[in-house]
Amino acid sequence: MSLKIIPYRPGLAKYFRDLNLSWLENYFYIEPKDAELLENCESSIIDKGGYIFFAEMKSEIVGCFSLIKLNEQTFELGKMAVDPGYQGLKIGQELMEYAIYFAKRNKWRTLLLYSNTKLEAAIYIYRKYGFQVIDLEKNTPYKRSNIKMQLIL
Repeated sequence: MSLKIIPYRPGLAKYFRDLNLSWLENYFYIEPKDAELLENCESSIIDKGGYIFFAEMKSEIVGCFSLIKLNEQTFELGKMAVDPGYQGLKIGQELMEYAIYFAKRNKWRTLLLYSNTKLEAAIYIYRKYGFQVIDLEKNTPYKRSNIKMQLIL
């Protein structure tokens, strides 16, 4: 399996939207914050100092994630999704490893993420990579979030 992690370019915005919409519709529902990020990923993530990366296999986009800038040293790891036909190949873990590598290379201090405890496999992977549970604020960006985790780099 030759997987490449590639950066965002405008022609890939539809993959970012479609992969995440598929995931959200399968597990939860689309919230206003999701719609904002997915329909306008360039203006809501890239133009604000964030990043989007894609997993490419055999010239096909099979996964993605974003790093949303919260401040100069802290980014939210979010919108990670893998095409259902490619799940079980550890693509999510490769995306996670790249996100951590990228954050360290940029000398960031913290990665944060919001999740839901019903996603047991995802929580397991976050813990495996060193994320720890921290207090969840009252007004989270996503109503579905019932857990917040951070990785100090």
